[in-house]
Amino acid sequence: MRWLRTFGEVARSGLTVEETRLEPLLALRTAVGVALVIGPALWLVSPAYAASAALGAYSAGAATFQRTWRPRKVIALGAGAGLALSTFVGYLAAGRLVTFLPLLAVWAFAAGMAWALGSTAGIVAATTVGSMLVTITLPTSVGRALEHAGVIALGGVAQALLILLFPIRRWGAHRDALADALAAVADHARRLRHDPIAPFDPEPLMTARDAAAVTPSQARTRPPVLHGPRGLAERILPVVAALADPDVGAPAEGPGRDRARELLGAAADVLDAAARSIRRGTPAEIPPRSADALRVDEEDEVLEGPARQAAERLVELLAEALEIAGSGGARAKAPAPPGPASAQFLVRPTMFRLLPVALRAVRRELRRDSPVFRHAVRLAAVATLGYLIASRLPLEHGYWAPIASVMVMRPDFHRTYARAVGRLAGTLAGVALATGMVRALGPDAQVFGALAVVAAGLSYTLLRTGYAYSQCFTAAYVVFLLGMGGQAWEQTVPERVVLTLLGGALAMLAYVVFPAWETPRLPGRLADWLAADGRYAAAVLRSYAEPTREHRADMRRALLASREARAAWQEAYDQARQEPVGPRGLTSREAEEAQEALKGLDRAAMLMESHVPRADSRVAPEAERLAEALEADTAQAADDVREHRNPDWGRRVEEALHAWEGTAGDRSPVLRRGAQLQKRALEDLAAAVSRTPLEQDVSSVREEQWVRAAAAEGDGS
Repeated sequence: MRWLRTFGEVARSGLTVEETRLEPLLALRTAVGVALVIGPALWLVSPAYAASAALGAYSAGAATFQRTWRPRKVIALGAGAGLALSTFVGYLAAGRLVTFLPLLAVWAFAAGMAWALGSTAGIVAATTVGSMLVTITLPTSVGRALEHAGVIALGGVAQALLILLFPIRRWGAHRDALADALAAVADHARRLRHDPIAPFDPEPLMTARDAAAVTPSQARTRPPVLHGPRGLAERILPVVAALADPDVGAPAEGPGRDRARELLGAAADVLDAAARSIRRGTPAEIPPRSADALRVDEEDEVLEGPARQAAERLVELLAEALEIAGSGGARAKAPAPPGPASAQFLVRPTMFRLLPVALRAVRRELRRDSPVFRHAVRLAAVATLGYLIASRLPLEHGYWAPIASVMVMRPDFHRTYARAVGRLAGTLAGVALATGMVRALGPDAQVFGALAVVAAGLSYTLLRTGYAYSQCFTAAYVVFLLGMGGQAWEQTVPERVVLTLLGGALAMLAYVVFPAWETPRLPGRLADWLAADGRYAAAVLRSYAEPTREHRADMRRALLASREARAAWQEAYDQARQEPVGPRGLTSREAEEAQEALKGLDRAAMLMESHVPRADSRVAPEAERLAEALEADTAQAADDVREHRNPDWGRRVEEALHAWEGTAGDRSPVLRRGAQLQKRALEDLAAAVSRTPLEQDVSSVREEQWVRAAAAEGDGS
């Protein structure tokens, strides 16, 4: 039943269309790029040549829709070059299975390992495998192979030229990422008015930081508005959390709480206005009541102590946001920090300097337990097996089977199955629709070429959402190209359906035979998050013990590492919930409760970060002892969680807190309260993952059974 339920869920996900993710203008421009290649080739050369040329333009255009922060024209050129290279190299080995199959296996394995660089690289690399499988059937000589490779590369050039000549929302994705980060903090401030301990998901801030990394050439043309507001959102986040917290900020009830709600509402309005300004590039108006609320003068005695400090700091930061919103981003440039020019922005390697970075990333994934490595093995095995099986069938165009497998396979189970179901359903619908039109219209290369462009545009429109519908128009696009090339539909369409079904079945079977489940990895992901949180909390405490610039830099690095560990846990947890396997080391209830406990640890450290003393402030040396105890205890607890043992916190944190009595507790109530919240979060985590002896015995038996099954699977493979 679990497999049936999971199968139904992945089928629904492939049939869901999110209107907010549709980009019709981009789809129109990319479809024009396909038309610019098909038209001249059809007019000047031949329909068959035009069909070959359309492959490069279509695949390069599809690559530009992937989520990446590099310029789209660079992605189009890179995709076109990769497709051309795979076409030519594939032709050199074509003709005999003894030479082509090893090349196909190596190329598919390399394409699978490209996922180590990210989803964009993995998807573009998969298209080069498809290009190798298709175009080797077209040329008849090395010279013709070079011609076809050149035409395919020309498709990427055409798409890049269109992007250069007709830009649509230049830097638009970067603007959206930054605006989303500000809007997320605004939403958090608004929720804090009603829930003082509301959690915050740092994903928008992480995305904005990723978008902020640019190459030197991008840095020269990046709009000024994209320089500073991200840091502003990072600084505002802990301040609004500290102001809202009833223990370290405004009181739980009374005039102080009302004043805090007023400030939080004004902060949300200002941040929303700044987000709109950045997204649209136009000035935004701030409601007068919000501007009036942001006045904390000497006569305002409603808030006092740490709450007043947080309010004053919030007003200072919102003044910068007001300037951004009022100027439309034109003057919103952060002051350049001292140091070399390369230190003024987050550096992203250029395409020429990406090779050593890529090699290091791939080398890190070359291990048997890596999902990327297992994906590469599956991809290589399925591509070669599919090609070998299809070549033995009494069908033409056997390459469609391995192409279907390669294009649907992903490193995780859910996306692989969702795309396999979506591709099959979309192919059947698209083939039926296009076949009916081909039969009704009769042989007409120009009409079929025009219909192919229309189908490509519709496929691009739905490429980012509704995968099944996108595949419907992709299948129609292929049928129209075949009709344009003069091939009879009776000889191609039924074969495509059968071979697509075969390829999808092989892809789905490969994940069953050689899976990469995230479920058994959850304890390790949780342990990584716990250890990273412990280092972040310790770094905050050390900034109290000795407020130096170096300790602030360490605190920032620890925060980023904590967010990355949290994101890795969340991705693994989301995937595990969609996998048709039972709990292995961590039940759903334990995972939920442990997740909430670590979010509490995150929040406690963030509250303390909001009141980190300035460099010229007096230090709190007692915080150093607590930092050492906290880091040591969380590291030990992380090892316990990873090894499926009950965490034993010991007495180091407790002893450090007792030693603080009468000293730092009187001088720094925020720090002491944050330390108490951290201790409580650690206790909640221990309670979440601790088990009775009977539960441990049962878990040990299940774990031993799983290890034996995994060993047997490894011997069999």
